[in-house]
Amino acid sequence: MQKIATYLDQDHRRCDDQYTLAESDVILRHWDAAGASFAAFLGMFNRHLDKEERVLFPRLDHALGNGYGPTVVMRAEHRQMRDMLAAMQAAITERDCASFFDQADMLRILMRQHNLKEEGILYPQADFVLAKQADAVVASMEQLDHAVAEGSAA
Repeated sequence: MQKIATYLDQDHRRCDDQYTLAESDVILRHWDAAGASFAAFLGMFNRHLDKEERVLFPRLDHALGNGYGPTVVMRAEHRQMRDMLAAMQAAITERDCASFFDQADMLRILMRQHNLKEEGILYPQADFVLAKQADAVVASMEQLDHAVAEGSAA
């Protein structure tokens, strides 16, 4: 049986690794490479958020019997991160290193706090509450990756 926490923790690490590549390209002012690596990061990151918002959160809300629990806070933080990332993408387009890192500094703080809540509280709670359906939850999340891979191959 798979653990939801392990799967999503690994997904966090893959996103972090791709972000590091994009940030490095911005530091070096390799703008074309930064655009490509940041776009790759955004794809991965948005897929990660989809895995949570479309697969995990609804099941967790249903299992807990409400839609007002911790997932409400997580969704709000996801919206904040998406806004920051849009500003960062615009900064890359404008080749504005200072604006990129102004947003990146705020994103780093929010993301660190967000990931601590997910990895320390939400994911372990999901493993406990959704234990009997963990394999199905992970399989549904993996289908999102496969759908994107198939879409890019077409």
